[in-house]
Amino acid sequence: MDNLDYGIIGNCRSAALISKTGSIEWCCLPEFDSSSVFAKLLDEEIGGSFEIKVSDKYTIKQRYKKNTAVLITRFSDEGNVFEIHDFMPRYHDEDGKYHAPPELVRFIKHIKGKPVFKVLYNPKLEYAQGETKTFIKDDFIVSLTKTVKFDTVFLYTSFDKNAVLEGQEIKLTKNGYFLMGYNEKILQPTTRKVYLDLERTKVYWLNWTNKTPTYKKYNQQISRSAITLKLLSYDKTGAVLAAATTSLPETIGEVRNWDYRFCWIRDASMVIRVMGGLGHKNVAKRYLQFIIDLMPDKDEKLQIMYGINKEKKLTEETLDHLSGYKGSKPVRIGNAAYKQKQNDIYGILMNVIHAQLVEFSIDIDNGEELWGITKGIVWIVSRHWREPDKGIWEFRTEDRHFTFSKVLCWVAIDRAVKVARILKKTRKLEKWLILEKEIKADIYENAWNDEVNAFTQSYGSSHLDASVLLMESYGFIDAKDPKFVSTVKAIEKDLSNEGLLYRYKNEDDFGLPSSSFTICTFWFINSLFKIGEVEKAKEHFERLLTYSNHLGLFSEDIDFKTKRLLGNFPQAYSHLALIECAINFSTKETEERILESMRD
Repeated sequence: MDNLDYGIIGNCRSAALISKTGSIEWCCLPEFDSSSVFAKLLDEEIGGSFEIKVSDKYTIKQRYKKNTAVLITRFSDEGNVFEIHDFMPRYHDEDGKYHAPPELVRFIKHIKGKPVFKVLYNPKLEYAQGETKTFIKDDFIVSLTKTVKFDTVFLYTSFDKNAVLEGQEIKLTKNGYFLMGYNEKILQPTTRKVYLDLERTKVYWLNWTNKTPTYKKYNQQISRSAITLKLLSYDKTGAVLAAATTSLPETIGEVRNWDYRFCWIRDASMVIRVMGGLGHKNVAKRYLQFIIDLMPDKDEKLQIMYGINKEKKLTEETLDHLSGYKGSKPVRIGNAAYKQKQNDIYGILMNVIHAQLVEFSIDIDNGEELWGITKGIVWIVSRHWREPDKGIWEFRTEDRHFTFSKVLCWVAIDRAVKVARILKKTRKLEKWLILEKEIKADIYENAWNDEVNAFTQSYGSSHLDASVLLMESYGFIDAKDPKFVSTVKAIEKDLSNEGLLYRYKNEDDFGLPSSSFTICTFWFINSLFKIGEVEKAKEHFERLLTYSNHLGLFSEDIDFKTKRLLGNFPQAYSHLALIECAINFSTKETEERILESMRD
C-alpha cells in the first residue's frame, strides 16, 4: 500500500520529498512556496523527478542519520552496496551566519563491491507548465523553461554528464555526488567539498537536536517530530509552514485539496508553543518577530494566514494540466482561506505571547511591542467576540458561533490579564477581568447541550467537534470537571472510529468527511490521559504511532479503513500534537518511578 512513503529533507529555506526508493518527487526552489522543479507527487507522467534506478536484485532500505535531517537510502545486492545521503546544506559559516543555499545534494557513498545504477534526471520547472529543456555544458547540466516565465536549475556531478542524462549504466567504484542548485555555482563543487558540506550539515543538526530534552519514553518519536517541525520553519522571516506540500487530498479522488505552504497563525503558534517548551527559543523569537512585523497598525485585524514572506494576498489558482495525487484534482496553488474570519487566532497568539514572557521574563527584546499587540488584541476581541466566524476547520459556507472560537476569545483575554500582571501594567485589569467572565458565562450558557451531555460544535447545535477537547488544554475547564469528562465520553462515542477520530461528522461544504484528522486523534488521546484513563490513552497512542510511514512521519489525515496516510505532508499539526502526547506519557512514567522509589 502506498503510504506517503517519503522522507523530507530541507534547510529552513526549502524542502524536498524523497521516496523510499530514493526518488526525489517533490521539490520547490528557491523557497518552500516557489514553483516546483520536481512534482511527480502530483502527476506521475509529467511532474518530473530525480531517480536512482537499480535492478530488482537490490534491496532498498531507508533511514535518517540519527538526530539529523540527513536521509540515507541504502542499496544492497549481496556484495555490491552503496548509499545515497540526501540533504540540503545548512550550517554556520565562518561569520557565524547560516549557510543555507537553495540547493539539494545527493552524496553517493560507495560501501563495497561494484554496484551499478542508472539515473533518471527529469526536472520540470514551473509546475511542469510548458517545456523544460536540458543541456550539457562544460561544468554542469542546465535545465530551463521559457513557457510561463524564464527559469533555470543547475546540476553538478562527479559522474559522466552524458551517462547521467541518457540514463546509461554507471558503475560505482568510489564516492561521488550530485548537487542541484537554483543558482550557478561560482566555485566548482568537488566530491571532497560536497562531503564536507554533508559533515557540516550533520553537525548542525546534531547540535540543534542536542538542545531538545531527552525523554525515557518515546524519545525517538519526539526527536524526529521536533526535527520535522524545524524543517517546516522558514528562517528568513520566522514563518512556520503548515506542511511542505500542496494538494495532497484528504480523501483519494475528492476535491479537498489545499495548498499548505503558508503560515497559519493558529498552526504556527501551536508549533511555537511546543518548540519553545522543548528549549528551541530561537524559533519562537523569530516567529514573534514575524507577528510583530505583520501588525504595524494597532487596529489591524490579523489574517488567519500569511505567505512565508509576509504576503497578505494568497490568490488561489488551479493547475489543471496536473492530474493530481492518485488522480485527485484539482491541484491548487494559493489558498482562498486567507480571506476568512476566524476569531480563535487571537487567543492562540496571546497564549504564545504569554508563554514567551513567562519563559524570557521582561528581558525579551520586543517586550514593549508585545504589550502593544496584547492591548490591540484585547481591543479587537472585545469588539468582535460576539460575532460568528468560519471556525478552526474553515467552513466555506455560512458563519457560525463556533465553541472553539469562543473559548479562544476567552483565552485571549485570560492571557492578556496574565501578561498585564507580568509586565505590571494593571491599569486596564478590572475592565479585562469583567470581559473574561462575560465570555466564559456566555460559553457555558450557549455551548453546553443537555441532550448530548457535552459542549457542542457551535451554539445551539447538537453536533460534536474534536476541537472542543482543547477547552481543558487552554485552561478554560478543569480535566476533572464532570462537564469536561462527559464531553470527552460523548466525543469518543460519536466521533471515534476504532480509535481514530473524525473532526466532526456533520456535512460540510464538500459533503460528509470520510477520513480521520490526525491531530484530533492526538487531542482525544491527550484528553483520555487528562481525565485519568491513562492505560486506554496509551493503547490508542501506541496504535496510532504504527500508522506513521516507514520514517515515523505523519501527514494530515488517515484513512479509516486502510490506515493509509492522506493529506498534506509532513503535517506540522500532527507532529506538534504527537510531541505533546508523548511528553505526557513520559512525564507520567517519571512521576511513577519517583513514587516507586519513595515506597522502596
